[in-house]
Amino acid sequence: MSTTPSAPATPPGPQESAQPASVTEPARNTVRLEWDDPSPGDAGDGQEGRRIVTLVLDDPMQSANTMNAAFIDSLENSVDQLVAERDRLRGVVVTSGKETFFAGGDLNDLLAATPEQAGEVFARSLRVKRALRALETLGRPVVAALNGTALGGGLEIALACHHRIALDAPKARFGLPEVTLGLLPGGGGVVRTVRLLGLADALTKVLLEGKRYRPRQAVEVGLVHEIAADRAELLARARTFIEEHPEAAQPWDEPGYRLPGGTPSHPKLAAQLPAFPARLRERLAGAPYPAPRDILAAAVEGAQVDVETAGVIEARYFTELVVSQTAKNMIQAFFFDMRTVNSGRSRPQGVPARNASRVAVLGAGMMGAGIAHACATAGLEVVLRDVSAEAAERGRDAVRGTLEKAVGRGRLTAEGRDEVLARITPTAEIAELAGCDVVIEAVFEDPALKRKVFQEVQEVVAPDALLCSNTSTLPITQLAEGVRRPEDFVGLHFFSPVDRMPLVEIVVGARSDETALARAFDLVRALGKTPIVVRDGRGFFTSRVIGHFLTEGLAMVGEGVAPASIEQAAAQAGYPARVLALLDELTLTLPRRIREETRRAVEEADGEWRAHPGDAVLDRMVDEFGRTGRAAGAGFYDYDEDGERAGLWPGLRAHFARPAAEAGDPPPFADLIDRLLMAPALDAVRCLDEGVLTSVADANVGSLLGIGFPAWTGGILQYLNGFPGGPAGAVARAEALAARYGDRFTPPARLRQLADEGGRFTDETG
Repeated sequence: MSTTPSAPATPPGPQESAQPASVTEPARNTVRLEWDDPSPGDAGDGQEGRRIVTLVLDDPMQSANTMNAAFIDSLENSVDQLVAERDRLRGVVVTSGKETFFAGGDLNDLLAATPEQAGEVFARSLRVKRALRALETLGRPVVAALNGTALGGGLEIALACHHRIALDAPKARFGLPEVTLGLLPGGGGVVRTVRLLGLADALTKVLLEGKRYRPRQAVEVGLVHEIAADRAELLARARTFIEEHPEAAQPWDEPGYRLPGGTPSHPKLAAQLPAFPARLRERLAGAPYPAPRDILAAAVEGAQVDVETAGVIEARYFTELVVSQTAKNMIQAFFFDMRTVNSGRSRPQGVPARNASRVAVLGAGMMGAGIAHACATAGLEVVLRDVSAEAAERGRDAVRGTLEKAVGRGRLTAEGRDEVLARITPTAEIAELAGCDVVIEAVFEDPALKRKVFQEVQEVVAPDALLCSNTSTLPITQLAEGVRRPEDFVGLHFFSPVDRMPLVEIVVGARSDETALARAFDLVRALGKTPIVVRDGRGFFTSRVIGHFLTEGLAMVGEGVAPASIEQAAAQAGYPARVLALLDELTLTLPRRIREETRRAVEEADGEWRAHPGDAVLDRMVDEFGRTGRAAGAGFYDYDEDGERAGLWPGLRAHFARPAAEAGDPPPFADLIDRLLMAPALDAVRCLDEGVLTSVADANVGSLLGIGFPAWTGGILQYLNGFPGGPAGAVARAEALAARYGDRFTPPARLRQLADEGGRFTDETG
């Protein structure tokens, strides 16, 4: 199904990290001190013979600097040397020998930390804080010359400096994104942002959202003081600050410092503070995300004590999160699995890259316009064709509307908008498609119509054009039957809205060759999106597994469960969309049509079709009550004149409640949550067994970015890995659900095997 819940807000992307360090790596210096020549000084300024020293972060064994054990040792040693040489110092410039300034915490170390190692994690966090505190209280000006991205631990190092100058590099980003990995900043980030910006701004602009700011945005927020055009200017500005501010100190170390906005005991802030946990509860809706809660606690508690004590508070909460399963799930998914997917593991090796240049998009409706927008934004020429010039022009106008919103929000310039629109040519003429080296069909989900449009254009476009169908459920192999070159034919399942959804599901048909797959993969990456690769089958992977989420919600309605409880269970499971609300958005006729098409296909193949308990609910809603969803103004919810939800339809309780004599005990609320998670997860295992999925990373990333599987789980298969007791615990829970709710919860053989062997789902084990 193309219309899916928005990707989770929690996770915008992983924290940067370097290549994994060897477990037995030798001690090494990752920080070096470079001393300038002694300064002659001005008469009487007390600076005669003093030097500016550059503290260079440069791990010789990694492509980027990370806060690993070697770095902490080197940082401590370097700061100790600076303290010892204080009288010879004029000031310190902190910069990096890498393209980026500092990538953040070493995620391999964090992933490996166990609850038994909590004491070591806590002590290590305090070591970093003490070294940075010694640097900022050195009594000499310390300037961060940020030559590239500084995220997480990198920004924490910079925040310990008295002045921060950023290189105005297009790819440079600054922020504390730890919350997106289930963590909080453990190197003083909470302590210093609160003291720098005040509680409210630190929480809303930096800590709770994990935003990554461009250089100029970082200046506006207050994380960076100024920017430089090039590296020479960067270092020159750093030296100028040192010369002009010989007595520099942190604001919170100056006499008379007051926390911006006041401390929690200040009457004005005290009156506002209760709103923070209330908003957090509303946003999380009961889902198990401990990091935002702990960030809020560390910030508020730390604001009431001195810097050193606040650091201990921060370290305590940091340790609690590092050893938690939620953080391990999110690190695995949003860094390691994401890196695996985007690195091209599922792309055929040995097939040379070939850049697309001119794309034919067939169909100018919502999906076609969105795809045209994505292609044009990536710099590709687009021919947007529909049955009439007016329809094609409406598609281009839809792109214009999306671009106008981006301009209004400051994310795009007017010139950039015009450049994107200039790359889109709307037309009804097939001849305009001549020379297109990629075709992306985006017409209605009608197999005959899709075959027809390919037959119309296949002789006009480039003779070796890549042929792609944007379908969410229709088997690619069947669609390719009417195409002259089925080896060049693949599925490209974009998600709606295309401009916001980062995933594309590449579907390989029975006759799709490796070159077509490689070209499709490269195209998706060129669009700035994340590709997963799946094999052909009805619903492929994403649409198929989200169907189990939807039908399980329907089954609960049929069991007489209170509709509000069903929606709350979806919220507390961590889904960004409630199950009944999502059904209304899709329109109830869509899942029913997909169900019937799938049933016919199974029966035509002499298979056994198994009805789901939710099927009867869907049929009654459509046939008996005529409530087909939001577009019709009536579904599981009632809607007002503006199409806004006005509450759950009271008729659900009247028509689906069980008679008292049959009702029995209501299902435990924990069962509702687990059913909404376990039903899709078990089917993901079946997708592996059937060869629809060939990669665990693709499964996890696809479920998170495509269907909104809860981010705290780390993805649909990581959910089973991280279940209490691991896969064995998941098997036991699934068996308990099967005993009460039916054999659809029977654990697949592969899951049982992993449980018996003490294994887990990885791309090494399958």
